[in-house]
Amino acid sequence: MALPKLNTPTYELVLPSTNEKIKFRPFLVKEQKVLLIAQESNDDEQVANAMGHLVKECTFGKVNPDTAPMFDIEYLFLRIRGKAVGETVELSVTCPDDEETKVRAKVNLDEINVQMTAEHTNEIKLSDNIKMFLRYPLLSDMKGVMGGAGDIERVFAILKKCINEIHHGDKIYNRVDITDKELEEFIDSMTNDQLQSVMDFFDTMPKLRHAVKVTNPKTKVKSEVVVEGLQSFLG
Repeated sequence: MALPKLNTPTYELVLPSTNEKIKFRPFLVKEQKVLLIAQESNDDEQVANAMGHLVKECTFGKVNPDTAPMFDIEYLFLRIRGKAVGETVELSVTCPDDEETKVRAKVNLDEINVQMTAEHTNEIKLSDNIKMFLRYPLLSDMKGVMGGAGDIERVFAILKKCINEIHHGDKIYNRVDITDKELEEFIDSMTNDQLQSVMDFFDTMPKLRHAVKVTNPKTKVKSEVVVEGLQSFLG
């Protein structure tokens, strides 16, 4: 005799990158097992693959983890996880008034959204006649650049992947036509100010952001702390 089928609830959300309304479901035990095994492996590529597979399955194939911006994947993963294991998480937050006292703060995952700062742009002007256009990082960009690499190495590896075009006057250089060596030499020739203008793109791009109100138990000072990034909301 066949066992009964278990019904899985479905929900709706708006995809941050396109404002498209899509359906999703919580992850199932079989998908959670794959993710836990990947996390135990400490292999960043395995974790990325497991996260991408989970998001694709739980959105009924609607979201392609190979082409969706990383902030879409993180937003979806947070919502999927919330419906599967609970929407409330408790975070450890450092009080900004003394920058040392840590307090616990409860956050509802349904209230966390992808936010972008007002001055954000993907067009980076390097000089009067040279500018770059960047694209948002993908989940696949994280593969192969995390494990074993230092912070600086990771930053430059992701930067190279996200350069989409370089414009020199009327001439346009597409990333597919530029070798890694040429790109490395181009980046190495930047001044610190030029590199900072490029890094501003990553600092201001769409991210999971949420303002948390805290009270320092030592000073009684009330503050608001902005928490950002998927890892910060996993408790």
